[in-house]
Amino acid sequence: MLFPTIDFAIFFVVVFLGHWLLNPHPRPWKVFMIVASYVFYGWWDWRFVFLLAAATVIAQVGARAVERAPDPRRRRPLLAATVTGLLGLLVWFKYYGFLSLNFDNALHGIGLGPPLPLMQVALPIGISFFTFMAISYVVDVSRGELRTASWLDVAVYLSFFPHLVAGPVVRGRELLPQVRKRRDPRRIDYARAGYLIFGGLFKKVVISSFLASAIVDPVFGTPGQHASLEILVAIYAYAVQIYADFSGYTDIAIGVALLLGFRFPENFNAPYAARSMQDFWRRWHMSLSRWLRDYLYVPLGGSRGRKWKTYRNLMITMVLGGLWHGASWTFVLWGAYHGACVAVGRLRRQHRAARGLPELDDRPGSAFVQRVVTFHLVCLGWVFFRADSVSTALALLGRLVSSLGPAPAVTPLVLAVIAGAIAAQYLSRDLSASLQDRFSRLGPTVQGAALAAGLYIITTLGPQGVAPFIYFRF
Repeated sequence: MLFPTIDFAIFFVVVFLGHWLLNPHPRPWKVFMIVASYVFYGWWDWRFVFLLAAATVIAQVGARAVERAPDPRRRRPLLAATVTGLLGLLVWFKYYGFLSLNFDNALHGIGLGPPLPLMQVALPIGISFFTFMAISYVVDVSRGELRTASWLDVAVYLSFFPHLVAGPVVRGRELLPQVRKRRDPRRIDYARAGYLIFGGLFKKVVISSFLASAIVDPVFGTPGQHASLEILVAIYAYAVQIYADFSGYTDIAIGVALLLGFRFPENFNAPYAARSMQDFWRRWHMSLSRWLRDYLYVPLGGSRGRKWKTYRNLMITMVLGGLWHGASWTFVLWGAYHGACVAVGRLRRQHRAARGLPELDDRPGSAFVQRVVTFHLVCLGWVFFRADSVSTALALLGRLVSSLGPAPAVTPLVLAVIAGAIAAQYLSRDLSASLQDRFSRLGPTVQGAALAAGLYIITTLGPQGVAPFIYFRF
């Protein structure tokens, strides 16, 4: 069930009414929200609700076993078994085909027998997100940072439909306290929720869809038919497309949750205004970046110990972060590329610190150069992220520097949308807050008229039908 559809609009009206009617009654409310979320998830394929239920059972049974273990030394094997069980589901459904195909190719390459039989395993939508949330719940319990919740609370936490299929990755200590308390409908910021939802719809339905059809899909689909300028602009366009697509989903998810009385963590903060690759990851998909830091990088040793171990930990974290996005060598290379960039940036900052200089040169001219360089480094990585294979990515990069010719796909409208979307990253956050505040002060009639006008603009400028969000695959 996609957010920008009539199906979801009807679904949400029913859930919204049931949610607030049952709000004074905690247990019926929780059962209602679990059923509604499972209906939402099962809309694509009802069989996958059993996978979500299995992840919930494994996480809760494991968390309770870990918490009740009297000896801390017994907690480690219990934690390891639980995390292994959760990752086992993820590996089977998401990586079985990738691993078995590469293993089969390796055997075939050295002449060891006929190809192995390969099974077709369907990829459940959003499995990476609720698996990571389940792992964070169990790990936080093992660290003593969180007490185990009731079965109903954990089921609501993992299945809550606004974040279920594409994040943000909300931790137990962020969402479980909100599940337990009663929500006050008089304190809901409806104006901000509407602002976020309609802003997210505009990003997804208008900006992302337009760039995908106008230049990104044609160029990345058949790079051999396009000239250098078209490829360059398509790379820029994809950077905008994936940002508009994913941040648009996040805005809608945060807005929908807000209408139900829940607050999600921020997930994007003008990533294309970053001044370094490390800064980019502080701004892009921030809930995932923090998860990788706290549950992978730090347990590996983080920046403790010898310098080479720090760089090893960085590379492992970023490569696995890339593989998390998809079972393909393009994602592995994308993660390794970002790991190398972050490592080089860290090394450069250490050299500056050794000379008594600040981490980054703060002069206006230098800051501008840093932003331009960082943006282009990110765009280079997006080539591997978007391409369907490593050979396609290399073909795109090859034609980028060797194929002069006409560029009919590079239209003034495409350039204007790209430039406007990137320029918007540099607008003050205070401006957005001010616009939200002004909107909230309008009367209900004016607000309704403004939202109706916004919906009309979105439906008029948007395409027929809406493609799934890019991050649904992950």
